[in-house]
Amino acid sequence: MVPNMVPHTSCPVDLKVETPKVLFLCTGNSCRSQMAEGFLRRRAGNRIEVASAGTNPAGLNPAAVAVMLEVGIDISSQASKHIDSLVEEPFTDVITVCDSARESCPTFPSETNQLHWSLEDPAQAEGSEEDRLAVFRRVRDRIDTLVGDYVDF
Repeated sequence: MVPNMVPHTSCPVDLKVETPKVLFLCTGNSCRSQMAEGFLRRRAGNRIEVASAGTNPAGLNPAAVAVMLEVGIDISSQASKHIDSLVEEPFTDVITVCDSARESCPTFPSETNQLHWSLEDPAQAEGSEEDRLAVFRRVRDRIDTLVGDYVDF
């Protein structure tokens, strides 16, 4: 509350502000969008409703779960969802996190802000387990930075 301000209970104007709703969208909804959902939930708490979905859901990637646990975020209860199950939701912002999803993104109402973060797909990483996890960590850290910038904007 602002100092020296007294709430006025009979204000004729509805000052209720809707909670913003953000959707992270990628192809598989298995890594990038799931990590982004986890980071935004932690940073924004109940100030923002957050969801993720994919154009071709592939199930939650265990490596994404593992690298998120390394930074204290448990996304293991999140589930891969198809965008069709959420397309009617009134999202404030839709953030695509891969180029493929951007190209096949469904049409949202004109009042929906559409943003794009071009991120490499850690699920495509090759090499040893440690090499693959290094890619997941790099993408995770980039997502953390982008979500931080988004929340601070």
